[in-house]
Amino acid sequence: MVRALQLVADRDLRLVEQEPPPPPAADEVQIRVAAIALNHIDVWGWRGMAFAKRELPLTVGAEAAGQVVAAGPDARIAVGTRVVPFAAITCGTCRACREGRDNLCENPRGVRGFHLHGFAQDVVNHPARLTVPIPARVCLTDAACVAVAYSTVEHMLFDNARLEPGETILVHAGGSGIGSIAIKIAKSLGCRVITTVGSDAKAEGARVIGADDVINYRTERFEGVVRKLTGKRGVDVVFEHVGADTWSGSLLCLKRGGRLVTCGATSGPSGSLNLMQLFQQQYRIIGSFGAPLHSLASALDRIASGVTPVIDSVHTLADFRTGLERLEGREVFGKIVVEL
Repeated sequence: MVRALQLVADRDLRLVEQEPPPPPAADEVQIRVAAIALNHIDVWGWRGMAFAKRELPLTVGAEAAGQVVAAGPDARIAVGTRVVPFAAITCGTCRACREGRDNLCENPRGVRGFHLHGFAQDVVNHPARLTVPIPARVCLTDAACVAVAYSTVEHMLFDNARLEPGETILVHAGGSGIGSIAIKIAKSLGCRVITTVGSDAKAEGARVIGADDVINYRTERFEGVVRKLTGKRGVDVVFEHVGADTWSGSLLCLKRGGRLVTCGATSGPSGSLNLMQLFQQQYRIIGSFGAPLHSLASALDRIASGVTPVIDSVHTLADFRTGLERLEGREVFGKIVVEL
C-alpha cells in the first residue's frame, strides 16, 4: 500500500492508503516522490476553485521532485535518476508541443493535483517525456520548487520580458514564492531590483535576499515611490502577478518602451488600460502562463549555479493543510515545501 493525500470535498483533505500504481507503461516512469512544493493553484483547488471538471477524491500536489524507481522500455530514463515531473499532462503531438512550447499545448489533459491526480503520494507514474533530470548539485527540496514556481519565473523573465543585466525591474509581492525567486535571479544578473511587500518583516527578508529598494504597499503608494527612485524615468521591466490591485500602478511605473510581464491575478482578474498611454509610451505587455520544459531545465541549471529558491518552511504530508493555510493567509516568505 502507498500513502496518498486526497481532497474529498472543498477544504477537506484526508491521508489515505491505497494500492500502488501498476508498473509503468512503455513510455512512462514510476517516481518515488520525495518532496512537493505548494502554490496558489493548490489553494484554489482546496477551496473548490477548479476551472474545469474534476472528480473527487483527487490526489493533490502539482509541483514535485523525486527519483525514478521503475521505467518502461521506451522511457529512456535510467532507474535511480532524480527528476522533476512537468505539472501538466500535454499531448506531445500538436505543433506547440513539437516545437517545445509545451505550455501552449492545444490538447492538454490538465494540471496534476488540480484537474488530474497529483503528486502527493509515495509513488506515481508519469510520462517519461515530461520529466527533467535534476543536476547532482541540486537538492530535492530545491528541485521541488521548479515545475511551477521557478520555471514560471524563468519563462517570464527570459523568454518573455527578455531581462538584461543592468536593467531596473519592479518585482511585486517580493515575499511570495515567485516574487522571491525573481528577486534572486534579477540580482544575480546585476539588475537593480525594486520590490513591493506587505509588512516590515517581509521588507527585511526582501533586503536580505538582494532587493535594492523595498516598498511597503500598505503604507506607501508604490507607483509614486518607484517614480521617485528612478528619477521619474521608470523601470525597464515590471514583474506582475498580483492583478487588479497593482495593474494601473504597474503601468505608471514603466519607462517609455518598458515591458510588463504578468502571470497571475490573485487580487482580481480585471484591470483598466489607457490605450493612449499604451501606444504613446510604446509599452510591451506580455501574458505568461506556466513554462515549457526547457524552462525547467534552465531553472535547475540556475539553481545548480547557486541561485536557489527561498524556502519559507518545510512540512510533513500529514501537515499539508497547515502549509495551505499559511499560503492562503499570505504568511509566507518564499516557498512552502512538503516532504514525503
